[in-house]
Amino acid sequence: MFLREVDDALREDQLFHALRRYGKPVGALVVAGLVGLAGWLWYDYHKATVAGEQGERMTIALDQLEAGRVQTSSDSMAPLVKDGGPGYRAAAQLTQAGIAAQQNKTDDAAKLLAAVAADQSAPQAYRDLATIREVAITMDKLPPEKVVERLKPLAVPGNAWFGSAGELLGVAYLKQGKNDLAGPLFAAMAKDKAVPASIRERARQLAGTLGVDTIDDPKALIAQGQAQQGPADAGAQ
Repeated sequence: MFLREVDDALREDQLFHALRRYGKPVGALVVAGLVGLAGWLWYDYHKATVAGEQGERMTIALDQLEAGRVQTSSDSMAPLVKDGGPGYRAAAQLTQAGIAAQQNKTDDAAKLLAAVAADQSAPQAYRDLATIREVAITMDKLPPEKVVERLKPLAVPGNAWFGSAGELLGVAYLKQGKNDLAGPLFAAMAKDKAVPASIRERARQLAGTLGVDTIDDPKALIAQGQAQQGPADAGAQ
């Protein structure tokens, strides 16, 4: 019993000594951690609130655009272009560029699209879309070499913009007289099921005029055509 009491007293003395020596630094660290946690929670809440407000503003602007109030919609998006987050800012600029293009203000539209394409903070999908649209509306003014330089990285199978970028890239190749590059590119687009049907059809026609076959299995294509013709003949009878 005596030894146990001595041991307990020794431990109590060591505890008090440790508290006197390390109590203030440990307490300061705990307080700093709590302050940091509170700051992070406030920032996260503030960020979510601002994003919600920007989303609501963007929705209102799109509703105004759908209702035909073009100028009002553009004015509503102006604060997003100035102070919006990267995603909303890029979306607003793309929309404003579309409005400018419809109003035949090509230079204004190109400037807005160029700003999105050059914005390192914007989502990559928006930047790629802006690049393609900018090239599309300035195609007549750009040298083919510049078009190739900007769109070649996007005109690859598996890329979401393969069809849109590939079509413009193929035209640039044709302007350069590089039919040997344009033909296979159009053929690849025509065979790619992920490319929109309208682009695939144009690519198939262009590849055909360049002497590039886009049919993987001619027998399967003939069989498919006969199958489609059969019900039509039966209906006619």
